Amino acid sequence: MSSTNFSNKPISKAGIGLRPQHLEYVLSELPSINWFEVLTDNYFGPGGESLKELEQIRSHYPITMHSVGMSIGSSDPINWDYVKQIKSLADKFDPGWVSEHLCWTSAHGVHFHDLLPLPYTEETINHVSDRISQIQDFLGRRLLIENVSSYLSFEQSQMNECEFVASVAEKADCGILLDVNNIFVSQYNHGDDAIAYIKSIPADRVGEIHLAGGEERDGYMLDTHSREVPEDVWTIYKAAIAHCGDTPSLIEWDNDIPHFTVLEQEASKATTIIRQ
Repeated sequence: MSSTNFSNKPISKAGIGLRPQHLEYVLSELPSINWFEVLTDNYFGPGGESLKELEQIRSHYPITMHSVGMSIGSSDPINWDYVKQIKSLADKFDPGWVSEHLCWTSAHGVHFHDLLPLPYTEETINHVSDRISQIQDFLGRRLLIENVSSYLSFEQSQMNECEFVASVAEKADCGILLDVNNIFVSQYNHGDDAIAYIKSIPADRVGEIHLAGGEERDGYMLDTHSREVPEDVWTIYKAAIAHCGDTPSLIEWDNDIPHFTVLEQEASKATTIIRQ
């Protein structure tokens, strides 16, 4: 499919994370959504129905690509086969940007199904920023790197999370995908000051914001992406928009997925806040 057939509308205001449960509805109804974020890992492999569906989505909407398997913080070598698949998709579908998580998901050849946190040290900054730079050079585009949720902290950490994220972005010259729900999760679990975090992040590095809803279990807030965005997260989001300006923002929902119209309502709330 030629890129000349792609929707060239700019990525702005609020978008929605595209999930398989909503594909039929989206392709038949073509709802008035500004843009979609697609999970890159769902579209690996040549041909197949999923790629045909993505081509249809891309012909109507701008997209961004979000990955979960680069394992940027791992001590294992970079998985260049994985990165090559991302480059192939990006070259074909021309996303607004490619994003990944500031974490590790594999070690010693073993792959996990969690986005695992890193110690906030100078050594870690040097390690991950070097890997990000290598990947960016190969892709020929900047990455947006997302702060992840966490449920523990490392004794070795020499700084707070905000300082760590900002330092990595500066050293690697990459962008930041600011997940305000994850900031809320850290505030709930560790007592961090979410508003201070927002005000300290370099606004000129923030290219996207994520919104989601989690669940409280046994005294911890879990980043389950299974609920509407709670009021506490909307409050942090308003502070993020005040600090970062008109930033493309995404509604994520991965578990207990409701009808698409529920996500539309959440996206509408985010767009209203941006406009205000």
